[in-house]
Amino acid sequence: MEKNKIDRREFLKTAGLGVAATTAALYGCTPKDENKIPAPSGEVPTDRMTYRTNPTTGDRVSLLGYGCMRWPLLEKPAADGNPIDQQTVNSLVDYALEHGVNYFDTAPVYLQGFSERSTGIALKRHPRESYFIATKMSNFSNYTYENSVAMYRQSFRELQVDYIDYYLLHSLGGRGLEAFQARFVDNGVLDFLLREREAGRIRNLGWSFHGSKELFDHMLSLHDSGRARWDFVQIQMNYVDWHNATGSRVTAEYLYGELAKRNIPAVIMEPLLGGRLSRLNDFLVGRLKERRPTQSTASWAFRFAGSYPGVLTVLSGMTYLEHLQDNIRTYSPLEELTDEEFALLEDTAQVMRRFPTIPCTDCQYCMPCPYGLNIPAIFAHYNKCVNEGNVPKNSQDPEYRKARRAFLIGYDRSVPRLRQASHCIGCRQCVSHCPQRIDIPKQMHRIDRYVEQLKQNKL
Repeated sequence: MEKNKIDRREFLKTAGLGVAATTAALYGCTPKDENKIPAPSGEVPTDRMTYRTNPTTGDRVSLLGYGCMRWPLLEKPAADGNPIDQQTVNSLVDYALEHGVNYFDTAPVYLQGFSERSTGIALKRHPRESYFIATKMSNFSNYTYENSVAMYRQSFRELQVDYIDYYLLHSLGGRGLEAFQARFVDNGVLDFLLREREAGRIRNLGWSFHGSKELFDHMLSLHDSGRARWDFVQIQMNYVDWHNATGSRVTAEYLYGELAKRNIPAVIMEPLLGGRLSRLNDFLVGRLKERRPTQSTASWAFRFAGSYPGVLTVLSGMTYLEHLQDNIRTYSPLEELTDEEFALLEDTAQVMRRFPTIPCTDCQYCMPCPYGLNIPAIFAHYNKCVNEGNVPKNSQDPEYRKARRAFLIGYDRSVPRLRQASHCIGCRQCVSHCPQRIDIPKQMHRIDRYVEQLKQNKL
């Protein structure tokens, strides 16, 4: 793989970014509906989905899981505030089930609180035994026993079920071990959920993780001691995070390895790192296309996650039918990565890590901002412009005029001015909610200063 290693100048030259680019490219800056990138055409098999067996319950789970955080939206919300296009959701769920997808992951906080309801409506039209539902205890504040139990009961009503297949303690790690203790242990909520599993209303109990090694190890110690047996754990895993840890986060290799030692199935979130691994720069895409010309960039990331036998299912928030079809093709059946392909993706990750963008995954946990900022959109625009070299360091850069114009015009098109970074007051309400540990106010002020520099230096 040495032939694939390049230095910074060669990378920028090869990728067509120019010396003005300051980080590796992950997005494009040209205004477009980037979510509707067409998937490769071809047959979409109905009977070749890869399944994994849960060692605890024997559930036969599709390797592709449907993440219900990004359901398609209406142009205008319904009278009750529901923004979800239910008719399209019904069609997507029908198509997914027809093609072998049987795991659907939602949460009370997704899509302004309407994801569970929409998911329940779509799935209720099918036999209960034909799908598995996953949802979560999402009370990030005000987590008394009474409020927690009320949220749990509400999920049953919204989903229209009398049992939940996979129930999670949601997003552990944001505020450490003490916060976990207060949120789930000291108030008796964990004991309540363990009793609910014993009663059969929860079939599998687990947790989703975004925290430190200390907390992860503590959660597994509860399992090892018999205090709380975990049936599955949801982790962030992709080929960039496999060997990479920033701040207090832990490498995906460590997370997966510790679960595999205990035969605890892993449910994978962020296989595309918030979509960034489906929109690499032209140079990195070209290297993948040399080996598999007809397959999408996203398929490489899904094959990476699926190639590990301890993975139960890989979640994808598929807003559009084209993305659902592409992912079904990838896993119908899965063709595991070869050693050479693993090495190629590791080399791709090394290139990306040397020139990192802002690691936002568009999870929306930071939203809504009390001051109206569209935080994910601001980060997305910045990262997009990095891809085309439209983030010049100073006015001496050869393509400064072009880059300046592309950045400013694209910024106003992507983010209304009242929702741009200039309106951040640094309240830091968003910081504790970010699974990626981004210092959001710091990044907002940095982007705002950069925008002001571009506006003042017109040349």
